[in-house]
Amino acid sequence: MQHVDIQNRVYDFFRRFASGQTVFLFAVPFLPNSWYTDKKQLFPLLFQTGKAIFLFREHSLFMKKKPFYTELAYLLGILAIALGTAFMERADFGMSMVVAPAYVLYLKLSATWEFVTFGMMEYTLQAVVLLFMAALLRRFRLSYLFSFFTAVLYGFALDGCMALVGLFPAVGIPWRIVFFLGGALLCSLGVAFMFHTYLAPEAYELFVKEVSSAFRISISKFKTGYDCVSCLLGIVLSFAFFGMWHFEGVKWGTILCALCNGALIGWLGKRMEAHWEFTDALPFRRYFEDRP
Repeated sequence: MQHVDIQNRVYDFFRRFASGQTVFLFAVPFLPNSWYTDKKQLFPLLFQTGKAIFLFREHSLFMKKKPFYTELAYLLGILAIALGTAFMERADFGMSMVVAPAYVLYLKLSATWEFVTFGMMEYTLQAVVLLFMAALLRRFRLSYLFSFFTAVLYGFALDGCMALVGLFPAVGIPWRIVFFLGGALLCSLGVAFMFHTYLAPEAYELFVKEVSSAFRISISKFKTGYDCVSCLLGIVLSFAFFGMWHFEGVKWGTILCALCNGALIGWLGKRMEAHWEFTDALPFRRYFEDRP
Protein backbone atom coordinates (compact mmCIF):
# COMPACT_ATOMS: atom_id res chain seq x y z
CA MET A 1 0.00 0.00 0.00
CA GLN A 2 2.92 2.35 0.71
CA HIS A 3 4.23 1.91 -2.83
CA VAL A 4 0.78 2.65 -4.24
CA ASP A 5 0.53 5.82 -2.13
CA ILE A 6 3.95 7.03 -3.32
CA GLN A 7 3.03 6.30 -6.91
CA ASN A 8 -0.23 8.23 -6.63
CA ARG A 9 1.58 11.21 -5.14
CA VAL A 10 4.14 11.18 -7.93
CA TYR A 11 1.40 11.05 -10.56
CA ASP A 12 -0.43 13.92 -8.92
CA PHE A 13 2.77 15.94 -8.69
CA PHE A 14 3.52 15.45 -12.38
CA ARG A 15 0.01 16.30 -13.52
CA ARG A 16 0.34 19.76 -12.01
CA PHE A 17 3.32 20.45 -14.24
CA ALA A 18 1.79 18.89 -17.35
CA SER A 19 -0.53 21.80 -17.92
CA GLY A 20 2.22 24.40 -17.63
CA GLN A 21 4.54 25.74 -20.28
CA THR A 22 7.80 25.15 -18.44
CA VAL A 23 9.98 22.21 -19.36
CA PHE A 24 10.50 20.29 -16.16
CA LEU A 25 13.52 18.18 -15.27
CA PHE A 26 12.91 15.46 -12.71
CA ALA A 27 14.93 12.55 -11.34
CA VAL A 28 13.25 9.48 -9.84
CA PRO A 29 16.03 7.48 -8.14
CA PHE A 30 13.64 6.10 -5.52
CA LEU A 31 11.15 4.39 -7.82
CA PRO A 32 11.35 0.65 -8.48
CA ASN A 33 12.68 -0.32 -11.92
CA SER A 34 9.40 -2.05 -12.75
CA TRP A 35 7.59 1.32 -12.64
CA TYR A 36 9.51 2.83 -15.52
CA THR A 37 10.73 0.01 -17.74
CA ASP A 38 8.60 1.51 -20.50
CA LYS A 39 8.60 5.31 -20.61
CA LYS A 40 5.44 5.40 -22.71
CA GLN A 41 3.49 3.44 -20.09
CA LEU A 42 4.72 5.33 -17.02
CA PHE A 43 3.55 8.92 -17.25
CA PRO A 44 1.59 9.05 -20.52
CA LEU A 45 0.19 12.53 -19.95
CA LEU A 46 3.60 14.17 -19.64
CA PHE A 47 5.10 12.26 -22.50
CA GLN A 48 2.18 13.09 -24.77
CA THR A 49 2.36 16.81 -23.98
CA GLY A 50 6.15 16.85 -24.13
CA LYS A 51 6.31 19.07 -21.03
CA ALA A 52 8.84 17.02 -19.05
CA ILE A 53 12.15 15.26 -19.28
CA PHE A 54 13.00 12.45 -16.89
CA LEU A 55 16.30 11.07 -15.71
CA PHE A 56 15.75 7.46 -14.72
CA ARG A 57 17.98 5.36 -12.55
CA GLU A 58 20.09 2.91 -14.59
CA HIS A 59 18.34 4.00 -17.76
CA SER A 60 19.54 6.08 -20.72
CA LEU A 61 16.22 7.13 -22.19
CA PHE A 62 17.42 10.66 -22.85
CA MET A 63 21.16 10.13 -22.78
CA LYS A 64 22.84 11.45 -25.89
CA LYS A 65 24.43 8.63 -27.86
CA LYS A 66 28.13 8.83 -28.56
CA PRO A 67 29.20 8.76 -32.23
CA PHE A 68 30.87 5.58 -33.43
CA TYR A 69 32.39 5.44 -36.89
CA THR A 70 31.23 2.65 -39.16
CA GLU A 71 34.74 2.29 -40.59
CA LEU A 72 36.05 1.61 -37.08
CA ALA A 73 33.26 -0.92 -36.60
CA TYR A 74 34.49 -2.65 -39.76
CA LEU A 75 38.07 -2.95 -38.45
CA LEU A 76 37.00 -4.00 -34.95
CA GLY A 77 34.62 -6.54 -36.45
CA ILE A 78 37.40 -8.19 -38.46
CA LEU A 79 39.75 -8.21 -35.47
CA ALA A 80 37.14 -9.60 -33.07
CA ILE A 81 36.11 -12.39 -35.46
CA ALA A 82 39.75 -13.31 -36.13
CA LEU A 83 40.66 -13.38 -32.43
CA GLY A 84 37.50 -15.28 -31.53
CA THR A 85 38.13 -17.88 -34.26
CA ALA A 86 41.71 -18.31 -33.01
CA PHE A 87 40.50 -18.94 -29.46
CA MET A 88 37.91 -21.46 -30.69
CA GLU A 89 40.56 -23.25 -32.73
CA ARG A 90 42.75 -23.41 -29.63
CA ALA A 91 39.90 -24.88 -27.59
CA ASP A 92 39.32 -27.62 -30.22
CA PHE A 93 35.63 -28.00 -29.40
CA GLY A 94 34.56 -27.24 -32.96
CA MET A 95 34.48 -24.22 -35.25
CA SER A 96 31.50 -22.30 -36.53
CA MET A 97 29.66 -23.93 -39.43
CA VAL A 98 30.73 -21.26 -41.92
CA VAL A 99 34.49 -21.64 -41.40
CA ALA A 100 34.46 -25.42 -40.87
CA PRO A 101 35.23 -26.33 -44.53
CA ALA A 102 38.21 -23.94 -44.66
CA TYR A 103 39.49 -25.27 -41.34
CA VAL A 104 39.33 -28.90 -42.46
CA LEU A 105 41.16 -28.00 -45.69
CA TYR A 106 43.78 -26.18 -43.63
CA LEU A 107 44.35 -29.20 -41.40
CA LYS A 108 44.77 -31.50 -44.39
CA LEU A 109 46.94 -29.30 -46.61
CA SER A 110 49.16 -27.91 -43.84
CA ALA A 111 50.21 -31.48 -43.01
CA THR A 112 51.79 -31.66 -46.49
CA TRP A 113 52.74 -28.03 -47.12
CA GLU A 114 53.80 -26.19 -43.99
CA PHE A 115 53.33 -22.76 -45.57
CA VAL A 116 49.54 -23.26 -45.76
CA THR A 117 47.78 -21.34 -43.00
CA PHE A 118 44.21 -21.18 -41.75
CA GLY A 119 43.92 -17.57 -42.93
CA MET A 120 45.22 -18.51 -46.37
CA MET A 121 42.59 -21.21 -46.75
CA GLU A 122 39.92 -18.76 -45.61
CA TYR A 123 40.50 -16.16 -48.30
CA THR A 124 41.20 -18.82 -50.94
CA LEU A 125 37.88 -20.52 -50.29
CA GLN A 126 36.13 -17.15 -50.17
CA ALA A 127 37.58 -16.32 -53.60
CA VAL A 128 35.96 -19.52 -54.90
CA VAL A 129 32.66 -18.50 -53.30
CA LEU A 130 32.84 -15.06 -54.96
CA LEU A 131 33.57 -16.54 -58.38
CA PHE A 132 30.71 -19.01 -58.00
CA MET A 133 28.37 -16.20 -56.96
CA ALA A 134 29.37 -14.03 -59.94
CA ALA A 135 28.78 -16.94 -62.31
CA LEU A 136 25.46 -17.78 -60.70
CA LEU A 137 24.18 -14.19 -60.83
CA ARG A 138 25.91 -13.41 -64.15
CA ARG A 139 27.21 -10.10 -62.91
CA PHE A 140 30.24 -8.64 -61.18
CA ARG A 141 30.35 -5.54 -59.02
CA LEU A 142 33.14 -3.47 -57.55
CA SER A 143 31.95 -4.36 -54.07
CA TYR A 144 32.77 -8.01 -54.81
CA LEU A 145 36.46 -7.08 -55.10
CA PHE A 146 36.35 -5.25 -51.79
CA SER A 147 34.71 -8.31 -50.24
CA PHE A 148 37.77 -10.31 -51.29
CA PHE A 149 39.96 -7.58 -49.78
CA THR A 150 38.02 -8.03 -46.55
CA ALA A 151 38.65 -11.78 -46.73
CA VAL A 152 42.40 -11.26 -47.23
CA LEU A 153 42.54 -8.74 -44.39
CA TYR A 154 40.67 -11.16 -42.17
CA GLY A 155 42.98 -14.00 -43.23
CA PHE A 156 46.11 -12.12 -42.19
CA ALA A 157 44.45 -11.04 -38.94
CA LEU A 158 43.45 -14.65 -38.26
CA ASP A 159 46.99 -15.95 -38.77
CA GLY A 160 48.36 -13.26 -36.48
CA CYS A 161 45.78 -14.00 -33.80
CA MET A 162 46.46 -17.74 -34.01
CA ALA A 163 50.16 -17.09 -33.44
CA LEU A 164 49.29 -14.89 -30.46
CA VAL A 165 46.77 -17.31 -28.93
CA GLY A 166 49.24 -20.16 -29.46
CA LEU A 167 51.38 -18.60 -26.73
CA PHE A 168 48.67 -19.36 -24.17
CA PRO A 169 48.75 -22.88 -22.70
CA ALA A 170 45.45 -24.68 -23.30
CA VAL A 171 45.98 -27.32 -20.61
CA GLY A 172 42.91 -29.12 -19.30
CA ILE A 173 39.20 -28.93 -20.01
CA PRO A 174 38.52 -25.79 -17.88
CA TRP A 175 40.95 -23.64 -19.90
CA ARG A 176 39.61 -25.03 -23.16
CA ILE A 177 36.06 -24.15 -22.11
CA VAL A 178 37.18 -20.62 -21.24
CA PHE A 179 38.86 -20.28 -24.65
CA PHE A 180 35.81 -21.60 -26.47
CA LEU A 181 33.27 -19.40 -24.69
CA GLY A 182 35.49 -16.35 -25.01
CA GLY A 183 36.05 -17.08 -28.68
CA ALA A 184 32.35 -17.55 -29.39
CA LEU A 185 31.57 -14.26 -27.63
CA LEU A 186 34.24 -12.41 -29.63
CA CYS A 187 32.93 -13.86 -32.91
CA SER A 188 29.40 -12.72 -32.10
CA LEU A 189 30.71 -9.29 -31.12
CA GLY A 190 32.61 -9.06 -34.40
CA VAL A 191 29.57 -9.98 -36.47
CA ALA A 192 27.49 -7.40 -34.57
CA PHE A 193 30.09 -4.76 -35.46
CA MET A 194 30.06 -5.84 -39.12
CA PHE A 195 26.29 -5.41 -39.23
CA HIS A 196 26.82 -1.70 -38.51
CA THR A 197 29.17 -0.85 -41.36
CA TYR A 198 28.54 -0.17 -45.03
CA LEU A 199 31.86 -1.72 -46.13
CA ALA A 200 31.62 -5.03 -47.97
CA PRO A 201 31.57 -8.05 -45.64
CA GLU A 202 33.35 -11.33 -46.19
CA ALA A 203 32.28 -13.50 -49.13
CA TYR A 204 30.16 -15.81 -46.98
CA GLU A 205 27.83 -13.02 -45.83
CA LEU A 206 27.87 -11.34 -49.24
CA PHE A 207 26.87 -14.59 -50.94
CA VAL A 208 23.87 -14.97 -48.67
CA LYS A 209 22.81 -11.34 -49.17
CA GLU A 210 23.22 -11.21 -52.96
CA VAL A 211 21.82 -14.63 -53.89
CA SER A 212 18.83 -14.45 -51.56
CA SER A 213 18.00 -11.01 -52.96
CA ALA A 214 18.41 -12.09 -56.59
CA PHE A 215 16.16 -15.13 -56.22
CA ARG A 216 13.76 -13.44 -53.79
CA ILE A 217 14.34 -15.90 -50.99
CA SER A 218 13.97 -15.00 -47.32
CA ILE A 219 17.47 -14.07 -46.16
CA SER A 220 16.98 -15.81 -42.80
CA LYS A 221 15.88 -19.05 -44.48
CA PHE A 222 18.67 -18.84 -47.05
CA LYS A 223 21.22 -18.16 -44.29
CA THR A 224 20.03 -21.22 -42.38
CA GLY A 225 20.31 -23.34 -45.52
CA TYR A 226 23.76 -21.95 -46.31
CA ASP A 227 24.99 -22.72 -42.79
CA CYS A 228 23.65 -26.27 -43.02
CA VAL A 229 25.37 -26.82 -46.37
CA SER A 230 28.64 -25.48 -44.93
CA CYS A 231 28.34 -27.79 -41.95
CA LEU A 232 27.59 -30.79 -44.19
CA LEU A 233 30.54 -29.91 -46.42
CA GLY A 234 32.82 -29.71 -43.38
CA ILE A 235 31.67 -33.18 -42.25
CA VAL A 236 32.16 -34.67 -45.73
CA LEU A 237 35.66 -33.22 -45.99
CA SER A 238 36.50 -34.43 -42.49
CA PHE A 239 35.40 -37.99 -43.34
CA ALA A 240 37.21 -37.90 -46.68
CA PHE A 241 40.51 -36.63 -45.29
CA PHE A 242 40.66 -38.18 -41.83
CA GLY A 243 38.50 -41.30 -42.02
CA MET A 244 34.86 -42.21 -41.53
CA TRP A 245 33.28 -40.90 -38.32
CA HIS A 246 36.36 -38.82 -37.57
CA PHE A 247 35.14 -35.28 -36.96
CA GLU A 248 37.49 -32.34 -37.42
CA GLY A 249 36.21 -28.80 -37.23
CA VAL A 250 32.59 -29.86 -36.67
CA LYS A 251 32.02 -30.91 -33.06
CA TRP A 252 29.62 -30.20 -30.21
CA GLY A 253 30.83 -26.60 -30.06
CA THR A 254 29.68 -26.12 -33.64
CA ILE A 255 26.14 -27.09 -32.68
CA LEU A 256 26.22 -24.81 -29.63
CA CYS A 257 27.30 -21.86 -31.77
CA ALA A 258 24.54 -22.57 -34.27
CA LEU A 259 21.94 -22.47 -31.48
CA CYS A 260 23.19 -19.40 -29.61
CA ASN A 261 24.98 -17.11 -32.06
CA GLY A 262 21.89 -15.55 -33.60
CA ALA A 263 20.38 -14.48 -30.28
CA LEU A 264 23.74 -13.32 -28.93
CA ILE A 265 24.52 -11.24 -32.02
CA GLY A 266 21.09 -9.63 -31.82
CA TRP A 267 21.51 -8.78 -28.14
CA LEU A 268 24.97 -7.29 -28.66
CA GLY A 269 23.69 -5.25 -31.61
CA LYS A 270 20.93 -3.75 -29.48
CA ARG A 271 23.43 -2.86 -26.74
CA MET A 272 25.58 -1.07 -29.31
CA GLU A 273 22.64 0.87 -30.73
CA ALA A 274 21.55 1.89 -27.24
CA HIS A 275 24.85 3.65 -26.53
CA TRP A 276 26.32 4.58 -29.92
CA GLU A 277 25.16 6.46 -32.99
CA PHE A 278 26.86 4.80 -35.95
CA THR A 279 28.03 7.39 -38.45
CA ASP A 280 30.39 7.48 -41.42
CA ALA A 281 33.77 9.16 -41.17
CA LEU A 282 34.53 8.79 -44.89
CA PRO A 283 32.31 9.62 -47.91
CA PHE A 284 32.52 6.16 -49.49
CA ARG A 285 29.12 4.70 -48.63
CA ARG A 286 27.71 5.41 -52.10
CA TYR A 287 30.22 3.04 -53.66
CA PHE A 288 28.92 0.12 -51.62
CA GLU A 289 25.19 0.73 -51.63
CA ASP A 290 22.99 -1.10 -54.10
CA ARG A 291 21.95 0.97 -57.08
CA PRO A 292 18.75 0.46 -59.07
